[in-house]
Amino acid sequence: MLSWALPLAIALFALAMLLCLFRLLRGPSLPDRILALDTLYVNGLALLILLGLQQRTPLYFEAALLIAMLGFIGTVVMAKFISRGDISE
Repeated sequence: MLSWALPLAIALFALAMLLCLFRLLRGPSLPDRILALDTLYVNGLALLILLGLQQRTPLYFEAALLIAMLGFIGTVVMAKFISRGDISE
C-alpha cells in the first residue's frame, strides 16, 4: 500500500507547495504572504518526512526537525514585525 500512497502524497504536497509559492508571490497583503510562507515551510517539512519514509533514512527527519525549529522562530519574528513594526524588545 505504501508503494503507491507515498508517491501520491509526495506529489500532492509538492502541488501544495507550488500553490503556496503562488500565494507568496501574489498575496494581496503582507499577512497573506506571511501565512503563505508559514504554510510553505510546513508543507516542506511534511515533504521531507515523506521522503524520509520513502528512502528509509533518518537524515531527512533530522533536517525536518531543524526546519521546524527555524520555521517556528521565523513565524514568531514575522508576527512581531507585523504587530509592532520592530522585532527588537
